Amino acid sequence: MEPIVFEALHPGVRPPQRATAASAGHDLAACLLGGRVTVFIAGQPEPRALEPGDPPTVVLAPGEKALIPLGFRARLPVGYEAQVRPRSGTSLKTDLVIVNSPGTIDADFPDEWMVPVKNGGTAPLRIAHGERIAQMVLAKYEILDFAAGTVARSTERAGGFGSTGR
Repeated sequence: MEPIVFEALHPGVRPPQRATAASAGHDLAACLLGGRVTVFIAGQPEPRALEPGDPPTVVLAPGEKALIPLGFRARLPVGYEAQVRPRSGTSLKTDLVIVNSPGTIDADFPDEWMVPVKNGGTAPLRIAHGERIAQMVLAKYEILDFAAGTVARSTERAGGFGSTGR
């Protein structure tokens, strides 16, 4: 099986890790070594300086969204995607929301991996360098072509979403 090619963008950044041998997801940790994070105010990107300290942190006001860098690039084997989704513990213990969950990182994405997040609470939310903020699950997929044709009704399910009546 072809490996995932990993390129650290800062010293000390490690590949995503699974917590146990049976874990499906690899934990994704915030990498706040670049000094700034892109925050979105009314849909417009604005660079924001990090809070000084050890470790550096970013603070999001209620409702604010940001792209949290992970400090690496990676190339997945063709035929695989990385699905970025919340970590169950983080979802229960904080107001951190993964905005487009699950998000997809394609095999041909060449740039730094980042996680789009939102403060879904009513108080400021701190994200610290090295904090596990999300997880990725690898998924194999197939590429199929589309062909023009007529789609005939093949079951009793018709009428849109919730068409089973349950």
